[in-house]
Amino acid sequence: MSGKIIFYEDRNFQGRFHECNNDCADLHSYFNRCNSIRVESGSFMVYERPNYLGNQFYLRRGDYSDNQRVIGMNDCVRSCKMIPLHSGSYRMRLYERPDMSGQSHELVDDCPNIQDRLNTSNFNSCSVIDGHWLLFDQPNYRGRVCYLKPGEYRKYSDWGGVSSRVGSIRKITDYS
Repeated sequence: MSGKIIFYEDRNFQGRFHECNNDCADLHSYFNRCNSIRVESGSFMVYERPNYLGNQFYLRRGDYSDNQRVIGMNDCVRSCKMIPLHSGSYRMRLYERPDMSGQSHELVDDCPNIQDRLNTSNFNSCSVIDGHWLLFDQPNYRGRVCYLKPGEYRKYSDWGGVSSRVGSIRKITDYS
């Protein structure tokens, strides 16, 4: 499944625009600012800095007429990743210490409150075995979000975290 996202310089889908169908590490050459976004198909992560760095925002199919008001994002969108369709199982392992060491906890489903379920909320590394996940620094899928695809994250900064605090985790299952 391919995705399509359109970035507009002005609110309400006005001004110069750029269409994107895949990952783009540097969008700066296509527009100076981005104040509205339309996702026509698929789902994407958009980032405030080039090379998939900085604050991340998950966008699924829909219209985002005012980035700041609707999703809390400023007008700096500098890179994006299309999230590939996944139809299999979901499985990840969270580790309390860096380099996949220390006590580990396995998840196969959404977890709205990590502290309540696992009696801890500090994790320094993880391994995503199956599926694509969103990790939030606050409970109930709020706060800063980070996208996790299959692979190893040897320290929390590898997934884009600014601290080892994990509040909640959700599987990405909506690709419409």
